[in-house]
Amino acid sequence: MKDVLLGAFRGVIAAMAMTGMRAFTISAGLVKEPPPKAIFRQKATTLFHTTPNRKRRAGIELAHWGYGAAGGAMFGALPDEVRRRKWAGPVYGLVLWLGFELGIAPVLGLSQSKKPRPVERLVFAIDHLLYGLVLSETHPRPGE
Repeated sequence: MKDVLLGAFRGVIAAMAMTGMRAFTISAGLVKEPPPKAIFRQKATTLFHTTPNRKRRAGIELAHWGYGAAGGAMFGALPDEVRRRKWAGPVYGLVLWLGFELGIAPVLGLSQSKKPRPVERLVFAIDHLLYGLVLSETHPRPGE
C-alpha cells in the first residue's frame, strides 16, 4: 500500500511537471490545445461552459493532477522488480500516452484524434517521458 500511495504522490508531481512543460510548448506554438482542456471543452461541455472562465483552468489542472495520481498509483502497484528498472518510468509514461492517443481520444471522439498533428504528438510523447521520469525512482536506494 505504501508503494501505491507514494506512486500517487509522485504521479501528482509528475503531472505538475507536465503542466509546466505544456505551458512552454503552448507559448512556443508547438501545441494548440492540451488534451485535458480538449476533453473538458469537447466532452464535459455543460461543466466547462458553466464554470466561470477564471476557474476553468484550475478545474482542468485538478482533473489532470488527479489523473496523474491515478497513473502513479498504478505504477506503484507494479512489482518492485519492474519499477526498479531505469527504463520502467519512461516506458510507462509512453504507454500511458499511447493509450490516450490510440484508445481514449478516438473513443471520446476528440477532434484532435482525427488529425495527423505530428509535432503535437511528438511533444505529448516527450512530456509523457517526463511524467515517467519524475514518476520513477532514478536514484539508487540505500544498500544498492
